[in-house]
Amino acid sequence: MTATQASSATGKARGARGPDHPHYKWVALSNTTLGTLIATVNSSIVLISLPAIFNGIKLDPLQPSNVSYLLWMLMGYMLVTAVFVVALGRLGDMYGRVKIYNSGFVVFTICSVALSLDPFHGATGALWLIGWRVFQAIGGAMLMANSAAIITDAFPAAQRGMALGINIVAAIAGSFIGLVLGGALSEWNWRAVFWVNVPIGLIGTVWAYKSLHDTGLRQKSRIDWWGNATFAFGLTALLAGITYGIQPYGGHTQGWTNPWVDAGLIGGLALLIIFCVIEAKISDPMLPMTLFKNRAFATGNLANLLGAIARGGLQFMLIIWLQGIWLPLHGYDYKDTPLWAGIYMIPLTLGFLAAGPIAGHLSDKFGPRVFAAGGLLAMAVSFAGLLLIPTDFSYWIFALLIFLNGVGGGLFSAPNTSLIMSSVPGRMRGAASGARATFMNAGMVLSMGIFFSLMVAGLSSSLPHTLSTGLAAQGVPAGTATQISHLPPVATLFAAFLGYNPMQQLLGSSTLHALPASNAQTLTGREFFPHLISGPFHDGLMVVFWLAIVMAVIGAVASALPGKLQAPQDEAAADQSAAATA
Repeated sequence: MTATQASSATGKARGARGPDHPHYKWVALSNTTLGTLIATVNSSIVLISLPAIFNGIKLDPLQPSNVSYLLWMLMGYMLVTAVFVVALGRLGDMYGRVKIYNSGFVVFTICSVALSLDPFHGATGALWLIGWRVFQAIGGAMLMANSAAIITDAFPAAQRGMALGINIVAAIAGSFIGLVLGGALSEWNWRAVFWVNVPIGLIGTVWAYKSLHDTGLRQKSRIDWWGNATFAFGLTALLAGITYGIQPYGGHTQGWTNPWVDAGLIGGLALLIIFCVIEAKISDPMLPMTLFKNRAFATGNLANLLGAIARGGLQFMLIIWLQGIWLPLHGYDYKDTPLWAGIYMIPLTLGFLAAGPIAGHLSDKFGPRVFAAGGLLAMAVSFAGLLLIPTDFSYWIFALLIFLNGVGGGLFSAPNTSLIMSSVPGRMRGAASGARATFMNAGMVLSMGIFFSLMVAGLSSSLPHTLSTGLAAQGVPAGTATQISHLPPVATLFAAFLGYNPMQQLLGSSTLHALPASNAQTLTGREFFPHLISGPFHDGLMVVFWLAIVMAVIGAVASALPGKLQAPQDEAAADQSAAATA
């Protein structure tokens, strides 16, 4: 009995449609899209809800000692997902993609319950959330690593681009849907940010167990322990070094001179080089290096990485721009800015949802390269447009530009995934899907390190003088104004990112009481701080968006390069040959 026949028999025993049923592929698509959506929503739902979460556990995010908690709440989930997706994709190739995928739903749901029940406050409460987010990320990695491979197994090559388009657009749109959902739920109760996952996770778990079947070829092999270890420790050290490089160190505005940061970066790169050497020499590698000999696979993943960095940087910059500057200047209270920032970014999500499935369908007919390259070029044009508008912009222009960016992302993502997944033989789809997810998640983590560092560098040149002169103009004593102006720019950046007005905390009640009432009211009002940082912020924004333009253009060139794809008949022959060998 073949794997497909056995799976079909199991499906009949469960009362579900087997993999040979004409509707099975749509069941596989809908369930894996739900799993991918819930995994990616969680990468951003916490992002927008951090003010409510920190207030809920009674932790001041602007205290220098608490910056590391904030960073790990932001980046820990994405870092762990990036580390584990390749290994879990490979385990799916070996032991069954559906089995690993179903386990991911269970782990994800259990961790969501634990997160919502955080019994502690302060630093202990933050560590509880960070720890359970790490375990939740493992469940998310199980879902993300195998969803694209399950879809690729279920759909014929002629419909694969459309199916992957729906799945991938759901994944990327999930990161933006999380912004709106997190803003709305955090207005009610911060624990609801985690509770919302529980019913979805329970439904998805039961549905996946009853309806999904392993139809792909399993490749029996040994676990690559050395490859897994060097990859996990290497990528963790590298991304953790980037994370701590954002923080001030030894009187410097950033931590790139910190010996531990340098050790993490150098040691992480060294371990990743060792990982590549190991994978090239052993018989059962976690990530077969031969995949990268295929130009389509290599250039597709390069474009995927660059696109993820540019897209992640845009997300963070827009949140800072809206929550810290634009919304307060237009009359919104700071406590309401997370919700409204998510609402005003809806055009970005609509662009993804509109373009993604269409691009996937058209890429099946006309090939994926032109759409992948065109999507990144559209993103580059939108970045250029955002450079040209003022900090206090007209919303309709802003909405059009971020909609164009969303359309570009939708045009790119589905064809890019189809390009990557169609360039590998069926027996390696789990590893290929894991590699694709790793590049995407690593790009999101890298984007925060790169763009925050560039923004801090841009702020460092103009923010101290702007702070000092702005405070002095309101009668703040010169010594106090100078002291505040020398605070690390990252603290100001995080204040804007979280939608905080830090003036009252920075000046203190004694300084404010000594000033005229009108001056004190101006300093603590909703417009003074946004006006103060808007100029320096725009200086940093110029550097950030120029780099995003360069990355998008390079990614477009990489997407357009020719490379060999698996033709349907070649793919079938390769899979039959592998099955006969097994």
